[in-house]
Amino acid sequence: MLALALFAPRAGAQTQPAVSKAAETKPCTEAKISGETKSAPESYQIFYLANVTQQNDLTDISTALRNMLPQARLYAMPTQNAITMHGTAEDIQLAKKMIAELDLPKKIYRLTYTITETDGGKRTGTQNFALIAVTDQMVLLKQGSRVPVFVGTNDAKSSKQVAEPAGAQMQYQDVRLTITATAEGSPEGLRLRSKIEQSSLAEEKSGVGAQDPEIRQTVLEGFSTLALGKPLVLGSLDLPGGTRKREIEVVAELVK
Repeated sequence: MLALALFAPRAGAQTQPAVSKAAETKPCTEAKISGETKSAPESYQIFYLANVTQQNDLTDISTALRNMLPQARLYAMPTQNAITMHGTAEDIQLAKKMIAELDLPKKIYRLTYTITETDGGKRTGTQNFALIAVTDQMVLLKQGSRVPVFVGTNDAKSSKQVAEPAGAQMQYQDVRLTITATAEGSPEGLRLRSKIEQSSLAEEKSGVGAQDPEIRQTVLEGFSTLALGKPLVLGSLDLPGGTRKREIEVVAELVK
């Protein structure tokens, strides 16, 4: 009876089964196993961009993909207009969706510039110049001629300038019309950057020499917002030496 009394539990004590320690550690072991992250399988994909026309377009799309897919590895290939990607299937699907929304065909516009000259309110001449412009790309038009200008002579003994001295040194000055245009899309309409530069020979001479012409130059540059099909006057100016006036307007039409 005394031996049995020594092994009897005390009043109020809680007994634990022998397997309680194992039961406490088992869930921890399972949590450790379940907590291990296994990397998802990755694959390789090349995306060829059909509507990229300049390197800035490729750079913008590549940057957008890198920002949205930081775990994927992306490389732009400018010579192929392509982007190589190594990532999970989920990343590749998201990249396909983004490229489909970003790699869109660029709009093409026909820009018609009209230069009108008047004298005393009466039209004396009109010039029309049509350019085909792709969105976000510069288009350039030049028309004119080159005028020889006498700048000196190789004859050191000659102190007088004649019409065509022996050993004359000539330079050629461009006398032309230059139109530079860049069309940009905007929510308000077509945003157009234009630069119109026109040079011409004046009737009077420069006064430096009998053979030296006087060249006049007019430059108009700035941004404007156009509504398709509606002409917009970019600027006008009074020409010196009379009542002549020159006006420049532009109209834009969507080609496709």
